[in-house]
Amino acid sequence: MEIRGINYDTGQALDDYHSRPAFDDDDVRRDMAAIAGDLHATAVRITGDDPDRILAAGRHATAAGLDVWFSPFPYDLGAEELLDHLSRAADRAEELRRAATTEVVLVLGGELTLFAKGFVAGQGLAGRAATMSDPRTWASGAATAGFDRARAVQRETVTAARRAFQGRLTYAAGAWEQVEWDQFDIVSVNAYRDQGNAARYAADLRAYHRFGRPVVVTEFGCCTYRGAADRGGLGWTIVGEDRTIPPEYARSEPEQVRYLHELDAVFDAERIAGAFWFTFAGFALPHRPEDPAHDLDTVSYGVVAVRPDGGWEPKLAFHALAALRQPAR
Repeated sequence: MEIRGINYDTGQALDDYHSRPAFDDDDVRRDMAAIAGDLHATAVRITGDDPDRILAAGRHATAAGLDVWFSPFPYDLGAEELLDHLSRAADRAEELRRAATTEVVLVLGGELTLFAKGFVAGQGLAGRAATMSDPRTWASGAATAGFDRARAVQRETVTAARRAFQGRLTYAAGAWEQVEWDQFDIVSVNAYRDQGNAARYAADLRAYHRFGRPVVVTEFGCCTYRGAADRGGLGWTIVGEDRTIPPEYARSEPEQVRYLHELDAVFDAERIAGAFWFTFAGFALPHRPEDPAHDLDTVSYGVVAVRPDGGWEPKLAFHALAALRQPAR
């Protein structure tokens, strides 16, 4: 693969949860050095709902020699708010691109039908996810109508972004979304394999080549417990309302390693141009090995385990990813 990447979170508010309340410049610099030097990544997809944080992290990433996929990911905005937010992000991305010696790609949002409001009925992420998983949504045509609204808004955001940003443009699509890829330079999809799509996973990826553009997987990964691979992108949903891990879910770092190796082989076979593991760290999911019920790293997709003091330790997936990304001698 040409692009050997990993996702990096700068913080996102989701209802009553924030994925990274604290954002320290020195910590980010250290993380980018590890991503470039230890993980042998060529690119980092920097996500979050604050374009200024993404810009700050992007400066450290480009200084470390990494390509940056500048990825604003706002939550629960309506169409007008979304256009304003993504336009502001495009300005920041262009600022970074002009100063960088590496490539900066602008990822113009992601999974809008779930994370933005006004396209699919439902309150918040949980409500919209429930709507999308209801067969009646598809049978009634409500899903198609939502996709039509999303595409109309997306055309506006692309037009605005192109005025500000002079680099390559893409969008991190959900596998269920219908995107007009002719307006983008790269086809990108968040492609989690799970028990439900495992049989068709490779074929679904292969189908994206029909758009005649490079195909990149902007997210793939699994959590850190036995059986997490079968849950894919919904692995985190096992955590209880009291923020505890049910006792039937046993922590397992090898689970992530198996998933990584299996999907990496699929990406090579299907000529995928690049892939970004999700994610470097679950910054708000501390590892408490002495207390399994409160060891929230169990539901983290990170390749490092974040300690309660804010430091981190590499997991088995960190070393496995580094070995796969090691450049040929």
